[in-house]
Amino acid sequence: MDRIEIGFKRPFEPELLMYRKGPGGKELVYITARHVMDRLDKVAGPPKWATTYHEVMGRVVCNLSVYIDGNWITKSDGADDTSIEGAKGALSDALKRAAVQWGIGRYLYLPGAINGRTPVWWATPEGYDEVMAKKHKKEIEQFRRELGNV
Repeated sequence: MDRIEIGFKRPFEPELLMYRKGPGGKELVYITARHVMDRLDKVAGPPKWATTYHEVMGRVVCNLSVYIDGNWITKSDGADDTSIEGAKGALSDALKRAAVQWGIGRYLYLPGAINGRTPVWWATPEGYDEVMAKKHKKEIEQFRRELGNV
């Protein structure tokens, strides 16, 4: 069992999910940059992740690096300035997009993960734990003990 991968991909508590209207009035679900940082701290540990930012073609790119098995591994993504907070919004959005490359919050993009404003069973921490425990042929409590406080 890859504790870091499973921990990063674990869904967020439903009360942490945020919603806003997107193009065409479609409701979009998202997490904040603080949620990403908290997940990185909890799963990897504060000294085992880092970010750097640079600009590519006028867009902010976040390089999100995680220290795994003695190696720094980096995944990147970028974002434009936002209409609300400009450059600060671009930094936050780039971090969130780079985190999706690691699997953090990626489930929110899957069709059917959210029904209205309610995550479906597998898109909750409890449902995810049950699915993963079964996949790894473990009892739920054993799986959660091995996963740790994620």
